[in-house]
Amino acid sequence: MIKLDIVDEVIKRTGISKTKAEMAVETIFDSMKKALVRRERIELRGFGVFTVRPRKTGIGRNPRTGAEVAISPGSAVRFKPGKELHDLP
Repeated sequence: MIKLDIVDEVIKRTGISKTKAEMAVETIFDSMKKALVRRERIELRGFGVFTVRPRKTGIGRNPRTGAEVAISPGSAVRFKPGKELHDLP
């Protein structure tokens, strides 16, 4: 599923215009991005939780050459699925 599929689903369920549906979906995703930049936790009940966690420094390897590469510290977005997603058949 891609973003356009989500927009189409919003149009189908609500009957609003395509431009309004695109704006709504973009607004939701932009809000989520801004919250993650602020390192806020996003909890969508019944779906899951998005969090930003620190990533440790370390040594990795270039898969082509096998050369060691230093991995700098940073942060990574993590998703923990909710109970309803765990219970999918």
